Amino acid sequence: MLVFACIAPHGSECVESLGAPARSRAAATREAMGRLAAQARSAAVETWLVVTPHAVRVEGAMAISDTERAEGRVEAAGPEGRPLAWEAAVDRGLARTLAERARARGVTTALVGYGASSGPGSVYPMDWGAIIPLSHLAGEGARVVLAVPSRALAWEDMVRFGEAAAEAAAASGVRVGLVASADLAHAHSADGPYGYDEAAAVYDHAVREAVEAGDLLRLLAIDPHLVAAARPEGQWQILVLAGALARRPMRPVLLSYEVPTYFGMLCAQCVEA
Repeated sequence: MLVFACIAPHGSECVESLGAPARSRAAATREAMGRLAAQARSAAVETWLVVTPHAVRVEGAMAISDTERAEGRVEAAGPEGRPLAWEAAVDRGLARTLAERARARGVTTALVGYGASSGPGSVYPMDWGAIIPLSHLAGEGARVVLAVPSRALAWEDMVRFGEAAAEAAAASGVRVGLVASADLAHAHSADGPYGYDEAAAVYDHAVREAVEAGDLLRLLAIDPHLVAAARPEGQWQILVLAGALARRPMRPVLLSYEVPTYFGMLCAQCVEA
């Protein structure tokens, strides 16, 4: 069953040991991640379903890891930093149930293998969008499933996939934690790679309002042109969470929001409704 859910950012500023130059400006985010970690320990999560924008993406489908293991490494972000490595077994039973439930709801999915079909050589490449949240949240021995949205799919497909995720968790017989790995708008600074656009602040404010209102589904009504101008990474993953919360009644609670660099970072925990 779904016992934990959150929105968590994945910028390198979240992990002080990575040595990101802006880490001193992300103290509120790291404190909020600590609060999420305490809640995750209390929930005794056995499998983490991480919805991330940065792993293997399949055009026109929700890509789901289907390997024996997942592993990856985040390189240091500054001269004082140290790399961060992560590896875990993949919960293939949950992955396949999720794919079945999503397809039943009309969402195109792709089960993604890598290397050998099974055994030690079957390793899914884990990205920083999964590694950074898991480094805070996951306990030793926890399994993972990685899901990556295609932006060619409709936003409504994200909601339906989230509904399928809640149903798959309920049918799994294990304690599942859902992470919407989501940095917000990436156009907050003229010095950033995407430049500055006033849409960034507007978009991030809309997400904050949706979280504070306990109504993530209102993000379906955002102007797509605004989203394109703001350049968020989190819209798709947050809508997956919205769908899951529609099936497993919980509500988001804002823990932190800040813009330590060119993109916004928001943490929210989900509590019983």
